Parts: sequence; structure tokens; C-alpha cells
Amino acid sequence: MIDITLPDGSIKQFEKNVTPMDVAKSISEGLARNVISANFNGVTVETHTPLTSDGSLVLYTWNDKDGKKAFWHSTAHVLAQALEELYPGVKLSIGPAIENGFYYDIDLGEQSLSEKDFKTIEDRMLEIARGKFDFSMRSVSKDDALSFYQSQNNEYKVELIENLEDGTITFCDHATFTDLCRGGHIPNTGIIKAIKLLSVAGAYWRGDEKNKQLTRVYGISFPKQKDLTEYLELLEEAKRRDHRKLGRELELFTFSSKVGQGLPLWLPKGAALRERLENFLKKAQKKAGYEMVVTPHIGQKELYVTSGHYAKYGADSFQPIHTPAEGEEFLLKPMNCPHHCEIYNHRPFSYKELPKRYAEFGTVYRYEQSGELHGLTRVRGFTQDDAHIFCTPDQLDKEFKDVIDLVLYVFGSLGFENFRTQVSVRDPQTPEKYIGSLENWDKAESAILSAAKDKGLDYEVVEGEAAFYGPKLDFMVKDALGRNWQLGTIQVDYNLPERFDLTYKGSDNELHRPVMIHRAPFGSMERFVAILLEHTGGNFPLWLMPTQVIILSISEKYEKYSEKVLNLLENHEIRALADNRNETIGKKIREAEMQKIPYMIIVGENEEVENKISVRQHGGEDLGMISVEEFSKIVESEINKTLKTFK
Repeated sequence: MIDITLPDGSIKQFEKNVTPMDVAKSISEGLARNVISANFNGVTVETHTPLTSDGSLVLYTWNDKDGKKAFWHSTAHVLAQALEELYPGVKLSIGPAIENGFYYDIDLGEQSLSEKDFKTIEDRMLEIARGKFDFSMRSVSKDDALSFYQSQNNEYKVELIENLEDGTITFCDHATFTDLCRGGHIPNTGIIKAIKLLSVAGAYWRGDEKNKQLTRVYGISFPKQKDLTEYLELLEEAKRRDHRKLGRELELFTFSSKVGQGLPLWLPKGAALRERLENFLKKAQKKAGYEMVVTPHIGQKELYVTSGHYAKYGADSFQPIHTPAEGEEFLLKPMNCPHHCEIYNHRPFSYKELPKRYAEFGTVYRYEQSGELHGLTRVRGFTQDDAHIFCTPDQLDKEFKDVIDLVLYVFGSLGFENFRTQVSVRDPQTPEKYIGSLENWDKAESAILSAAKDKGLDYEVVEGEAAFYGPKLDFMVKDALGRNWQLGTIQVDYNLPERFDLTYKGSDNELHRPVMIHRAPFGSMERFVAILLEHTGGNFPLWLMPTQVIILSISEKYEKYSEKVLNLLENHEIRALADNRNETIGKKIREAEMQKIPYMIIVGENEEVENKISVRQHGGEDLGMISVEEFSKIVESEINKTLKTFK
């Protein structure tokens, strides 16, 4: 007999070789009908995998993230089988599940594949799915695995196998198809009821531009046709909300091939939006005791060697800038933290002067591959709302919790109400990825877990997602389309203070090492604006809108009254424009709607006679004829509902 521990802590006894599906049936037939994958002792397994030892078992359904991962990974196998049948001689490489769906990278040789071929591929995939073929794992020796793929002249699979240890290699079979695979599948293909291929793109083998470019086919699948229909509707809405489209329509930002890929140019309206966001955070930071600093856009290479950034990210940085001086090299700044360490180091500090909180909207540069650039969400030059807090170990808990409060204030004022948090810790299996002592890592991770628990955050612990110098608390926000974004991060760092030899004089008159907190509630201005654009569809909170009101005159006769109203609104600190063009009022309203301006004020003969304004909200609601004073109270009330006061 073996003991199986379930997620609720209960322990059940079963005979050895019991399967996860057997365990599910012992709980309820309803659960057994819905279980599609499982996890045993931290490893994803199939529902028919025999369990031979005591352990912890988690059963996954479609509603679980890992259940979807197994579902989509299994569908990638079905895609690979269909491609092998439809494109003889195709070479398969890798086909993982991703956040929404799956992809497979293939070498088509002289053949080609485009979106017009999707229907044929989808039809064949559904035929395979209807066969209800079981997914079956088997162990294969390294020699046999190499022989299998060498016979197919598949250099991609051969390369993958050569990097694996004998005894760890497994194949997955279904129908007549075999693929190199580590596991994690649904019971059989019949569970797949709806499939949609979404796009085709180029992708370098192993992400290296020096390697051959393969064809990447993206897709998604569901256990019900209804789920696919809803997803496709969501995709259409996402296209309407695409920040690149809205940014162009609202004249917020642009790109220029002459300036360079991944280097956004902020237009006047976009610059005003950015400035408003910056001022919003600066005001809160000032209340919280931060001091603004400014650092250069470049730094000597040695600065980043000291911090460890060059060793970890040097290959992803822009090439060094060589000066006329022999051996002198500079880098475009990839991070602000080394500069802030040197600001702290400009003079000695006493424990009585800590914490020191340095904040900067600092622009940094990283050489992202051109194929990975995407609007404002993936750029080569971006501005971080960076700050670094240098404090004593005793101050760490309060300072970290205060930063949590600041992040929650930012989210609340910008309409991001649906979020969870992730405590990102080191992966104990890959210590070479991190710098610093185990003792410091243990202290830093404990500090974050304690603060997150005390603040009542809904968090999960994820191994391997820490920064190379310290663990972090990441805020994962769900937007209006149900997509998850990592927004805002707080990191605890014992390592950079050591590398930069940062000290303070303690109450014992001895020198001590401060703890460093890294934090960025927005993350980067570019990415944050992109996500906010798509979350709101361009209908920003009223306090943030570059233009809150537009005055539309019925004809040029009322231009003077329009200007009077404009002055009154400006006296009430309402951002307004006047449209006195000789155009029809209908055209003016349509254009204002396209610009997503929250309020339209219409002025004509009646309004001028009564010294009032007619107000129309974006979207068509008519608020009637009121005075400017009454309208200003409506605006003030709406702003107060969203823009909280930071305490």
C-alpha cells in the first residue's frame, strides 16, 4: 500500500501502481470525468501513470492553469502529426504550450505554409482528435533515440537528445505518431473538440539569429466549441484595443525607421499623458519620503561588471562605446541600480539618516532582438519608474510593506482591481544563475514572504523567477480582456550593497551593510502605457486624460461664447479644447468620439442666452443643459472616485 496526500492535506491509502485517474474515481465520478492531467511530487504526470511510492497528488481539470498546459501541449502533438502527414519531409523541432495555446517550430525545407493552409491543417487535426488516441509515454535509450531521429535526418531533435542524459529520455506515442517529449498530456485526443490555428511566423532555432530560421505555427484548442467561439470574440476585441492601433489613432506615440527599431517617439498628447503619470507618482513618492535623483544615460563598463549586470546581460546590451582614451569603455545604461548605489556611496551615512529613498524616471537601453520587438511592450529604450531604498535590516519589513501600499495605490487609481501576487524565488537546482550567499538569499526570501503574508496578499511562490541578485514580489494584473500582465515589482537585495561596499555607521559606532529594496510600480512607462491603453480601450480615467473636455460650437457665430466657456473651465483646472471649425456639429461629435474625449460641451444660441452649457458624455449619454459650475462638480466627483489620496 502507498499513502497519497491530497491538496486538502487528507491522506488516502491505495494499492501500489494506482493511477491518478483511479484516485479521482475514488473521490467522485464527476471529478474523474473532468480530470485531464495530474502532478505527483512536483512532476506533471499522465492520468494513467502508475504511482509506486508515497507522495502528494494534485489532480488538474481544464479550469486549472496546469490542466490547460497539458491540454495545449497535447494538441501541439496533434498539430505535429498533421504537419508530418500534410508536408512530407518536414522536420519537427519543439512544440510547447504557452500562456494561451501552443506553437510548433518546423523546418519545411523547400515547402511553404501560410494562413490559407490553416483550414486544411485544422480539419486533419480534428480528424485525428476524433480518433480518441491515447497519449502513451515510454522510456528510450539515448542510442535508440538518436538512431530514430538520425534516420529522419532531423538535426534539431538530434541536438536536443545529445544534450540529455541517458536514462532521462522519453518518447510520447499517439496513433502512428511519435515525438520526443518529457510528458504532461491529457488522457487521449478525443478530449480536444475545437481547434484554431492563429498565425504563422519565423523563429530562429533556439532563439539564436545565427541559426536557421524555422516556421512557427501558433494555435489554440478547447474542450468545447463554445469556448473557442468566446475566445475568438475576445481576440477581435483585443485587436480593437491593440495599443499600437489606439496609439496611432489617439496620436500618442510613433516609431521611425530613421530613428531606429524599438525606440518610441512620444507625440505631444502622449508626452502629456506620460508627464501626468510621472507627476502622479512623484506626488505620492514625495509624501512617502522619496528624493528624486538624475543619473546619466551611460556608465563605464566597470560599473556594470561590479554590479554583475555585465556578466549576466552583457550579451543583450548595446555594444560598448569606445572613447579616444585607451581601454576606456562605456555602455548605454541597462539598469539604474548601479548608478543609485554610487549615489548612496557619495558620502558616509549614519543609521539615524536611514532609510534613504532615491527615485528616478531613468531611461535604460537593452538590445532586444528585432523579431521580439512589439509596439511599446517590447522596446530597446524605455523609462523605468525606478527607486532604491537603502535601509537597516530592522527597517526592511516596514519599508517593504510601505512599497506594497504604494503599488496598491497606483493600481487603485488606474482601475487595475483584479490582480494577484507572485513571490519569485531562486531555483535551488541552478545556483550558478544567482550571485551572493545562501544566507543572504534566505533572509531576503523570508522578508518578502513575511511581508506578503502580513499584508494579506493572495500570492504564490514560483521558483526560478528571481532576479539574479535577489528575490522579488511581482504583481500580476488581469486586464479587461482577462489577460495577465506582470506590472510592478519589489525586490529585496543583500548582494549589490556588498558588491559596491555600501555601509552605514550603526549605534555601536561600527560599519554595517544596508539592505537595498528595488521597486518600480509602473515597471516601465512604455509598457505600462501600452497595457493601460489596452485595458481601458483608450478610455483613460478622467484625471489622466490629456483632454478631458472639448467644446463644440454649433457655428462660428458662437466662437466668442465658446472661448468664454473655455476660460471658465480652465479656471476650474479642467483640461479643455474648443472646436470652432466651420463643420457640422454631427461631424465634430463623431471626431470627438473617435478621440475618446470624456465630455463634449455643445454651445449655441440657447446656451449663450441662458449662460449655460449642454453636456454630452463619451458614448452618447446626454447630461442636459447645466452651468459650468455644476459641470465642474461632476468632473471633480468623477476624479475623486478614481484618484485616491495617498496616505
